Amino acid sequence: EVAPPQVGEVRLKILYTALCHTDVFFWEAKGQNPLFPRILGHEAGGIVESVGEGVTDLKAGDHVLPVFTGECKECRHCKSEGSNLCELLRINTDRGVMLSDGKSRFSIKGKPIFHFVGTSTFSEYTVVHRGCAVKINPLAPLDKVCILSCGISTGLGATLNVAKPKKGSSVAVFGLGAVGLAAAEGARIAGASRIIGVDLHPDRIKEGRKFGVTELVNPKDHKKPIQEVIADMTDGGVDRSVECTGNVDCMISAFECVHDGWGVAVIVGVPQKDAVFKTNPMNFLNGRTLKGTFFGNYKPRSDLPGVVEQYMNKELEV
Repeated sequence: EVAPPQVGEVRLKILYTALCHTDVFFWEAKGQNPLFPRILGHEAGGIVESVGEGVTDLKAGDHVLPVFTGECKECRHCKSEGSNLCELLRINTDRGVMLSDGKSRFSIKGKPIFHFVGTSTFSEYTVVHRGCAVKINPLAPLDKVCILSCGISTGLGATLNVAKPKKGSSVAVFGLGAVGLAAAEGARIAGASRIIGVDLHPDRIKEGRKFGVTELVNPKDHKKPIQEVIADMTDGGVDRSVECTGNVDCMISAFECVHDGWGVAVIVGVPQKDAVFKTNPMNFLNGRTLKGTFFGNYKPRSDLPGVVEQYMNKELEV
């Protein structure tokens, strides 16, 4: 049973939902405080079924993407130009209830079932905070744009909004899963002339070429560290790198493979909670920059409708 939406909430009919590796990670109870029973799922598209009290910007029938990190539009982070880490609605993996009353909207025979990151899209109906529902163009095919609510936007934004490669530059992308392919797509859109994919699976170059990857480097094929291999390939290092694996050794390689003086590395993957990043401080002193990003630095309600339009205008491959 899915209860009606309360103050500031909307109930959605989920039409399409994708499986993100993060769902598997939490299903396996790795790296967090296990909270069960709960309904997982956070990468989806649906239609507003009903709205709670005080909701004026959404109505029944609107097409929306539920997003695991919201935008209240009122806190310091939402009002800042540089942050999308909403104080009220940023991702919270431990909370399994709604903010308004501390209760769940899901139940079976009266027993509550916990929510997951404010979305719980593995259900035909779900209830989300209004700030976590992004209204989009109703003509956009939800079976395609649903993945913009997590993985694609995360990788795409990491490149376009944070790494910001210049036209004609070189970019290395570590990990060619969905997020990494989206990061490569961002490099392609930005006009990078060389997009080097780093992956242990050589067959991923086939998929990678669709998204602009020009060559693949497999660390298994080399005896020396991959950062040295890339530096040799690119006359001292790439201009930008984007790390999409969550493996701390890959993070170090991604940072150390960028060119001194101007190279920028962006960390996207989420590491194990006890992971430690180690590098020689001279790498920083020599002009390399290390950045992190969350959800590609997109503000969900403000920015995602525009990303959907990029797809509709055939400017973006998903």
